[in-house]
Amino acid sequence: MIIGIDLGTTHSAVAVVDAGFPLVLADQNGKRLTPSVVYFPNDHQEPQVGLDAVRMQTVAPARTIYSVKRFMGRRSDDLSDTEKRVDYSISQNPGEAIKILLKDDAFSPEQISAEILKSLKRTAELSMECSIERAVITVPAYFNDAQRQATIEAGRLAGLKVERIINEPTAAALAYGLDRLKDQSKIAVYDLGGGTFDITLLELSEGIFRVISTQGNTCLGGNDIDQAILDHFLNIVRKESSENIAAFKENSLPRLREAAEQAKIALSAETVVSVELPFLTPDYHFKTEFTRDQLEKIASPIVNRTRSHCIRALSDAGLASSDLDQVVMVGGQTKMPLVRSRVSDYFQCADFEETRGDIRLGDSFHESKGPELNTNQNPDEAIALGAAIQGAMLSGQMNQMTLLDVTPLSLGIETFGGLMNVLIPRNSTIPVKAGEVFTTAVANQREMLIHTLQGEREKARDNWSLGRFVIPFEKAPKGVPRVGVQFEIDANGILHVLARDIQTGKEQHLEIRSAIDVDDSKVTEMVESSVEHAMDDFDARRWIETRLKAEDLLKAVKQSLEDCKADIGPDYTAEIQQAVDALNQVLARENSDKNTGDVDALKQAITLLDSNTQKLAEVQMDKITEQLMNQQHQ
Repeated sequence: MIIGIDLGTTHSAVAVVDAGFPLVLADQNGKRLTPSVVYFPNDHQEPQVGLDAVRMQTVAPARTIYSVKRFMGRRSDDLSDTEKRVDYSISQNPGEAIKILLKDDAFSPEQISAEILKSLKRTAELSMECSIERAVITVPAYFNDAQRQATIEAGRLAGLKVERIINEPTAAALAYGLDRLKDQSKIAVYDLGGGTFDITLLELSEGIFRVISTQGNTCLGGNDIDQAILDHFLNIVRKESSENIAAFKENSLPRLREAAEQAKIALSAETVVSVELPFLTPDYHFKTEFTRDQLEKIASPIVNRTRSHCIRALSDAGLASSDLDQVVMVGGQTKMPLVRSRVSDYFQCADFEETRGDIRLGDSFHESKGPELNTNQNPDEAIALGAAIQGAMLSGQMNQMTLLDVTPLSLGIETFGGLMNVLIPRNSTIPVKAGEVFTTAVANQREMLIHTLQGEREKARDNWSLGRFVIPFEKAPKGVPRVGVQFEIDANGILHVLARDIQTGKEQHLEIRSAIDVDDSKVTEMVESSVEHAMDDFDARRWIETRLKAEDLLKAVKQSLEDCKADIGPDYTAEIQQAVDALNQVLARENSDKNTGDVDALKQAITLLDSNTQKLAEVQMDKITEQLMNQQHQ
């Protein structure tokens, strides 16, 4: 049996397919959702998970870990100030992986997540009365390689073999039974959870779900709304209490944070709630009325941040909202009335302007009848159900449909001149494998650096570095060595890089397990930056490629002049030198900061030098032919 697990930021769930029916399993308390919270007792007893841990948040906040999913596969200096605002201690060492710091111990986010997975595994074993060793675990579509690897490692630490990592929106499509739609149906999955947001567009074709575009932010979710409500409550405290705010935060913040979350949940059904916290401090009782209008005013800027992702997902897919059959709502935060009304509004916008690739939000939108919202499933449980269905497919229990995910950002390597050579373009269907053969740029190289990149910019320095390794080979003239580079993204979305010296067969393999250089919270910024700088990047690539051609020509001409200076007259030499000087003058006018220049002038200078050296090339060829004939006679 393969169980399905939704390892969430706020809550997690485990599901199975039993007798052909997918169902979310309840724990011993009858709860189908397990809070993603872990409490570590002082006496090194077994950690407590779920509701038991939640009860300890106000008693021992420094030893109660929550929202750990946001830290998976990330570095300390990748975190925003908001993400650092937790009640426990985290490491602050730039360039190093995040650690959760307790008084006597330090834990990785994977170790914390493993405790949650162990609890879910026990729930499944008690419910199904058998040992469970295999699982499908879901991740946000925008999780990068390091975060996916961290999820697999958490599963391993929990005693599970992770058979597949699948994207949360894709799992949701399975849970909603979208395979029953008519062929060529197009669906948007809007997934707003506690800590992450995804918008994914899928198309159903002959029983195959194909992801046609995906957008999102792995650091945007309901937790941000909770924090905004907490800040609102803290402002009330500042006005009403003379309590030292630093001491207040240390002693009373967890109670206020819990009250903020509960008020948000209650206002999905009510229009006003009373928030009362007696003896928040020895001398202060917190009491306020909190209305849905206040909540929506606070939450609107956060929810509105999802709008641009929705529009860009449509743009990437080449669709208007009127092309969609429905929008599936997933994630606990989509229970909020504000979220549902805003999403409905977003997908009324069928058309938008594009100017040099820039998507102008709010300009020239035309109202149209958009797709209906699908809220038929419990948004808290849909992802776990989809994971269980995927597990049933892998084990042979179900085989009605196939899922094809995509990679959200392009992958490639750095080439000579500092450019990125894309091997797997953005939105390529995975699993996918692609390769290309590269050669040396200078003579007598002994090795080639394979610098793996992820991003949408033309210049390597503007993309994210995923890893580097070196492939050695014997010295040879420029252009002789051949190195094959292959990228493979497996079904879990994990990148494998292989480089092989074609002559000797020697190879190097890289599995990007610690690619924490990628700041996934900047994924959206990367896409936006590629759009914003599209024309500048295009100009830079044209200039760099033309400059490299010019530099190669100058080296060749210099060598030919040295070889043939006795065979050509001074007048011809001066003519060639004049063309060389003209070419160098154009190169000297390069804007080094932007790597751009006058490409047309450079091309004209190359053409002039190439034309003026035709006779020189003939003289050199005759000389080489004569040398070869002399060698044969000897």
